[in-house]
Amino acid sequence: FFSSRAQRPGATPAHPQVPAQRTTTGGSDPARDPNFRFAMPKQAIRDEAIKDAVVGSQYLAGTGESTQFDHHQVLQESDDLIRALFFSIVKETTGTEFFQSLKEVYDLSEKFHETQAQSDFDALTTKLGSLTNEETMMLASAFSNVLNLHNVSEHVASAMEERHARLDDIPRGPAKTTNGAIKGLVAKGISKEAIYKAITEQEVDLVLTAHPTQALRRSMLKNFGTVRQKLLDLQRARLSGYERAELLDKMASAIQSAWRTDEIRRTPPKPQDEMRAGLSYFNETVFEGLPKFCRRIDSALINQGLPRIPMEHSIMRFSSWMGGDRDGNPFVTATCTRDVVYLARITAVNLYFKAIQDLIFSLSMWRCTDAFRERTRLLYERESAEHVYEMRKQRNYADFWRSLPMEEPYRVVLAEVRDKLYNTREALQAVIMGKAEALDPTDDSIFRDKNQLLEPLMACHQSLIEVGDGTVADGSLLDLIRQVNCFGLSLVKLDIRQESDRHADAVDAITRHIGLGSYNEWDEEKKTEWLVSELKSKRPLVASDLECTDDVREVLDTFKMIAHLQQVCPGSLGTYVISMATVASDVLAVVLLQREMGGKMDQLLRVAPLFERLDDLNEGPNQLRRLFSIPWYHELIDGHQEVMIGYSDSGKDAGRMAAAWALYEGQENATKVADEFGVKLTLFHGRGGTVGRGGGPSHLAILSQPPATINGRLRVTVQGEVIEQNFGEHENCFHTLDLYTAATLEHSLAPPLAPSDEWRGAMATMSEVSCERYREIVFKTPEFNPYFLQATPGQELGALNIGSRPAKRKR
Repeated sequence: FFSSRAQRPGATPAHPQVPAQRTTTGGSDPARDPNFRFAMPKQAIRDEAIKDAVVGSQYLAGTGESTQFDHHQVLQESDDLIRALFFSIVKETTGTEFFQSLKEVYDLSEKFHETQAQSDFDALTTKLGSLTNEETMMLASAFSNVLNLHNVSEHVASAMEERHARLDDIPRGPAKTTNGAIKGLVAKGISKEAIYKAITEQEVDLVLTAHPTQALRRSMLKNFGTVRQKLLDLQRARLSGYERAELLDKMASAIQSAWRTDEIRRTPPKPQDEMRAGLSYFNETVFEGLPKFCRRIDSALINQGLPRIPMEHSIMRFSSWMGGDRDGNPFVTATCTRDVVYLARITAVNLYFKAIQDLIFSLSMWRCTDAFRERTRLLYERESAEHVYEMRKQRNYADFWRSLPMEEPYRVVLAEVRDKLYNTREALQAVIMGKAEALDPTDDSIFRDKNQLLEPLMACHQSLIEVGDGTVADGSLLDLIRQVNCFGLSLVKLDIRQESDRHADAVDAITRHIGLGSYNEWDEEKKTEWLVSELKSKRPLVASDLECTDDVREVLDTFKMIAHLQQVCPGSLGTYVISMATVASDVLAVVLLQREMGGKMDQLLRVAPLFERLDDLNEGPNQLRRLFSIPWYHELIDGHQEVMIGYSDSGKDAGRMAAAWALYEGQENATKVADEFGVKLTLFHGRGGTVGRGGGPSHLAILSQPPATINGRLRVTVQGEVIEQNFGEHENCFHTLDLYTAATLEHSLAPPLAPSDEWRGAMATMSEVSCERYREIVFKTPEFNPYFLQATPGQELGALNIGSRPAKRKR
């Protein structure tokens, strides 16, 4: 099979008498004859198509990575190989008859695509019409797998292109890397000091959401992820014939597993399941990828004669809406929110536990500062060696069960960190099982916030630096410190989102109960005046015997759960987002409800109004001015305010043209209002993957925002439909982090020019005309709704068990 390697342009031919020497990575072959390295075991040859796809490949023959790259050729070669594997598997598992039907339909489709001839289309139609219902279902499943495998090929080609661009094998085009952004800014005359200050102060927060939902099941994604990784392995390493055979076998196994897996979920996922799916990317790529990315930025800064990123600052943050977004999802309850917070915390503790286990092995040195040695002595003398041994033996640690000697001071300190992480995990699991008292805020044997975990790590780092072991300190210990600074003990901060009307109904129930009448019937001025007076007052408002609807009770329970989680799991929650926000009282009502349900003033969540309809985007800046004009609120926010802007609902409300211009002007005007009151504004962009949800190239989208609206602070959603694309593979994960960091830095230091008055006038006219025409068709044309229902698969998609959120909101 592989008796000779595919000859690349410019490659040196092997000597005719001596096999070419190759470096293998997977151990020795069973035979000593060097020719065995190029022999493919017969069982790996499924058919000639597979042989041709590998032997004739420039990139996937296992001959190692070259300096040449052609995106189209990589895509074609990957497609040819995995399609050949898939067709071979279909033939083995279904028999010759169905395989021939599949192959015939595929060939007829390919022929019609090339010729566009009516006769070829008729032949395809005739063939499809001759199939039984069972054959049609199997055919649909087969083509679904073919399309998904093609997506894998595209991901592989993109990852390879990104790598070759980083290696300078191919031109990058406009800089989409932090290194390129730094070089470009220096070339524009921006001082290196200004660049360093900007990058060490900026924060990019990527917020993972479940909706719109990833349609593929996790089982399918995992199998396709295996195929993707093996394709990358085929092109990157020089492989022996046996190593190639093993990779192909693993690819075939994953492809067959996907083919034999039910593609349709038979039961809908719960929000907790969606959170587990989101957290899996941290286990697989994000947690490990973050410190690698930071090191690349360190190198880029050092190349410019600048220091590395300070340890105490994290330029990336991660948040989530999974299990916190209750807008339109009745299954996201207070209990659900509690569950996902504990789930994320356990995942974080497990990751840190493994990292600490590895670090204990690494930090074996004995030199330390006097202060650190004293710390070690106190730990050493606190408990008897016999007690420590018995306790650690029962926990079945990987190693270092016994009490460690004073001559290994770093191991002594890290062993205590390991014990506390174990205790923390046990406490979290006990709470999930119903023992609420297990998370005791006064228990010093567990970790409650990231500073408690950071302190011993920083002490180790400082001691190593002071005794001359800086190289050791800046190895895996520095990586772990950066991971803790970024992810904390919660891994992701959970945002809470609810619709403004639900809060108003809750306040309405309170005012009715205390005899003030209906809050919902008051005008905005009266609402604001009353809310501010109550926020200044210390009297309790919510009576224990408050009579209310189930919906109101759920809102109050959510605020009560927020207060509880802020006590027992500090740092786990992020922003409270108010969807369909229209007026200042929407924000004040949420602040009041947080306090009334047990929230401490210094632990209240920051509140972000979400402006997502055309009128709200236009009016939003005025409502911010109204809020900032209230002295009590201005003091509460301490100079920081977050505002979310919605791309999806604004597009549905006004059409893409009018929505895009309203989003642009809304950001400009909101920033001007914030500047007027000395408030730093963070804009939270609710963008999706599709164009209709504000999707598009992220780097270009960030750079196209109005000048002076980012200023080193960016929050943006990474919605469920694109999480796999952004974080499913290590190279793509790195590219995602790099892209957002670079674009934020560029926009902050070299923002785009503001449009001229002439351009503004043209955009205003086009927006007005397009909005009027859009609304005339969508909202005023009776035939539109029936047409839309017939022309789109909305009803069919709504019947699938894709996500936890119902396909439609309650009317």
